[in-house]
Amino acid sequence: MRKNKVVFAAAIAAALMVGTAACSTPADEATPAASGGDVNKLLGIVTITASDANNARVIAGATAAAKAAGWKVEVVDAAGNADTANSAITNFVSKKAGMIFDLVFPVTSLGAGMNAARSAGIPVASWGGGLTDGVVMTTGDGAPFAKPATEQLLSDIDNEGAVLALTYRTGEVCRARETLFDEIVSKQPNVTVQKEEVTIPGFLQDGARYATAWLAGHPAGEGNLAIWGCWEDPTLGAISALKQAGRTDVLTYGINGSSTAIKAVQDGSLTATVYEDGAGEGKAMFDTTLEAIAAGKSWKQKTINVDGILVTADNVDAFVKDHPEALK
Repeated sequence: MRKNKVVFAAAIAAALMVGTAACSTPADEATPAASGGDVNKLLGIVTITASDANNARVIAGATAAAKAAGWKVEVVDAAGNADTANSAITNFVSKKAGMIFDLVFPVTSLGAGMNAARSAGIPVASWGGGLTDGVVMTTGDGAPFAKPATEQLLSDIDNEGAVLALTYRTGEVCRARETLFDEIVSKQPNVTVQKEEVTIPGFLQDGARYATAWLAGHPAGEGNLAIWGCWEDPTLGAISALKQAGRTDVLTYGINGSSTAIKAVQDGSLTATVYEDGAGEGKAMFDTTLEAIAAGKSWKQKTINVDGILVTADNVDAFVKDHPEALK
């Protein structure tokens, strides 16, 4: 398989790569009701989990950009619960926030919150949650980050073997990554896949538990074996099970490129991950939403597509040299 080593576009470049949403739907005509007038400088962030490293990077990037512009930031960790996310968004509306960010929750699961924000004219930006009326911008759906990791996996096992795929279907990003994973792997008839869905919270423990059970049915020497996670934290949980079982024959893959994951690539326990500059995306979200507020009713929804970097043992030293912030 072709190895897709993607070159990361920095936050400034990412802002230049924006494109309007491809499909013509009522959502395409959505514009922020707020104009360039007085705006309450409160950014409300609702995240699917604050413990994931990449979510934390997005929050940090958005927070730094907002505070530099004189804004206050409040963060709610919805812990994977859409009802909690809806309540948090509604609460930010009652506080008359100037903008609201949704991290990962599909906007289709945020009906009550989105209705409240839309009625109040408060612009919402989504990190991987998609577009709907009232959402001024979103980052890409996250699927492209799965491509280099999945293609690397297939290349490493010579398109033949057994794979444990750790999924998470509550989040739009993981759903999109799973769909792309399925599309790529389905073309390889000699690859068998067992899927297990992790929870938030509890993804590390779930990864370890599912790996332990899967290993029992896949003894060493059986053939090519690999574990894939729609982000790397479940895979890191699985790695703990591999270590406990003394198994060094199983390849491991993740996505997002947290500092823990990069270090795991360095020590050889993680075969590959795909680095995503969450801090740059957070800054781009804030800057773009400011543009939407200033544009008012003339605003057109945007999707910001950001590429990632495949990190393996072959390039991790050079990667860390070029991106020292990845280890922080």
